[in-house]
This record gives sequence, structure tokens and C-alpha cells, in this order.
Amino acid sequence: MSPVVPPLSDRCKLPRPFWNAVERLGLHPAAVLRQARLPATLHLDEAAVISTAQLFAVWQAIETLSGDPGFSLKMVRGTSTATHKLAFLAASYARDYRDGLERIARFKRMCSPDQMRFEEDDRAVSITTEWPSGTATEPALSVDASFAMMVELGRRGTGQHLTPIAVEYARTGSSTAVHDAFFGCRVSFGAGRDKLVLKAADLDLSFLGHNAEMLTALTPALVADLADLQARSSVPEQIKRVLKRRMASGRPDVAGVAREIGLSERTLQRRITDCGTTFRALLDSARQELGKSLLLDASVDLEEVAFLLGYEDPNSFYRAFKGWEQMTPGRWRKLAVDSTSSIR
Repeated sequence: MSPVVPPLSDRCKLPRPFWNAVERLGLHPAAVLRQARLPATLHLDEAAVISTAQLFAVWQAIETLSGDPGFSLKMVRGTSTATHKLAFLAASYARDYRDGLERIARFKRMCSPDQMRFEEDDRAVSITTEWPSGTATEPALSVDASFAMMVELGRRGTGQHLTPIAVEYARTGSSTAVHDAFFGCRVSFGAGRDKLVLKAADLDLSFLGHNAEMLTALTPALVADLADLQARSSVPEQIKRVLKRRMASGRPDVAGVAREIGLSERTLQRRITDCGTTFRALLDSARQELGKSLLLDASVDLEEVAFLLGYEDPNSFYRAFKGWEQMTPGRWRKLAVDSTSSIR
């Protein structure tokens, strides 16, 4: 199972602090990656992007190799703020606990596609995580890490040993001594969904390390990264990535693409219309982009290119390509190869 570049709506990153924490607790990153059926050197690539399924496989591998249900709690507790990922570091300079959590929620999507949801009343704030439709059940250690990070942010920021009102897990099981010691509150299992419940009053506590200058310095980089991610995660780009993967298996349709993206067919059609385009136009664009990419590989003959683009016969491909580029595929390939050779 090798890591392919997933749709931008399904992009996950495991920053260096994650692997440092894993290694500090006695697991070698390469062993974890092999157990997850990923390349053993993936942890050395700071720009590596994996899918949600692969992220979950990493957490399951950690659980299997460590045999420790409290492993991720120890990871969070043992990682210093200064060496944490950038979003956590920025949140630690926030005005108060509420501001810090909002910053974590906003920038968390640079590392994974899940979203934090908040429900608040006078007494409590309930935090849940929402993954894209069709996502498998989040591994226990991953849920623990998310909850622990939010609690730890409050403790480090306020300088107080804050305790949640409750921690609720959808999974079955029973609390461990590590969970009880870390959270210091009621930990229950078999709930409707995973939920962290904080005291509403705690969210108004000021952060001792509030630093407006540091926030000013760090936030633009985070905003720029998030804006770039969102721009590249546009609905048309997501659709074209799915289309490129599905072309060789037959003529892709809206229903199949909608299922893979995690939307209903009606919702996908509406979003396509909102973007001022059509499914047919996106299919043509995806074929044009993929076709030119394939033509740059001289080892792929023209008939195979036509097949990989989902055409029933080469003539249909030739006609479509001439419409796109005003020349035949063979002529385009020759010009592209000659151009590349002259540059060298």
C-alpha cells in the first residue's frame, strides 16, 4: 500500500514532531510505517501527504506495536510546546483558551480533513470531530490524541491543571489508569459519538503566554498555507482528480464521483453549477490534462493513452485531442519531446 497523492479534501500530514514523539516513546518510525504498509522512509519527507485511510493505518500500527492504550496521551503530554506543530504553537500565544481552540480548529485542516464542532451553553462546551462522509471509524489512539491536545493546550496556556467535565468515547471498553490520570474526569464508553466536554468558564481564562507580536508573525504563514490549501481544494479540482483516477475503468459518471468525494449526487451537481461549469466540461478538462501528461511518456503508445482516458477507440481520442490542441496527439508529442530536448 504505497502513498499516492490523495484528493486535497483528503490530505493528511504527519509533521516531524509527531514522529519525534513516537520515537521518544520507543517506537521506530520506520517500523510503524512498515506495519501500516507505507514506505519506511516516509517520515523523512516533510512534504509527504497521505490519505485519511493511511493516517488511520499509522495510528492502528502504533496501537499494535506499542500495545499501550495510553500511548497517544503520553505523546501529547511529552511533546514540548516549542517543538509542537505550528498551529499548536500559534494557539499557545492566543488571548485565552477560547481563542486558542478557535485557532486550532481553523488551522487543523492543514494537516487533516476533519473539522472540530463546538456546542456551547452557559455551563459546558462540547467538542466533537466531523470527518468526511464515508470515512472509516477513527482509531482510538487518534481520538485520544485530539482530545488530549485540546486539554493540554488549555493547561499549558493558563498554567492551571484544567479538567474537562467529561470525556465520552463511542468505542466500547473501559477507562485505564492513564486516561483517568490524564483527564481527571469521568471517562465513559459506548456513547453516541466521541465527545470532549469542557467547562464553559474555563474557555474565558487568559493565556499567560499571550503574545500579540508572535501571533502577528505566525498567523500570516498559517493563513497563507490554509488559503493555498483551500484554493487547491476547489470542487472542480477535486472532481478532476477523481475523474483522472477513474477514467481507465470506464466512463466516469456523476454518481460515482459524488460517492468518492463524499457528497450526494444532487449536492455535487449544485456545487458544479455554482462554480459556473458542467460535469462534461470538467471531464473534458481532466482528459485533456491527463492526456498531455501521458503523451509526455514515450513508453505509452497512443492507443494505450486513448484507453487510459476512457475512450472506446483511438479515433475518438484523436478527434477530441485535435479539438483541444488543434493538432493530432502524435504531433503534440513530437513537439513536446523536441522542446524538452532543446531545453536540455
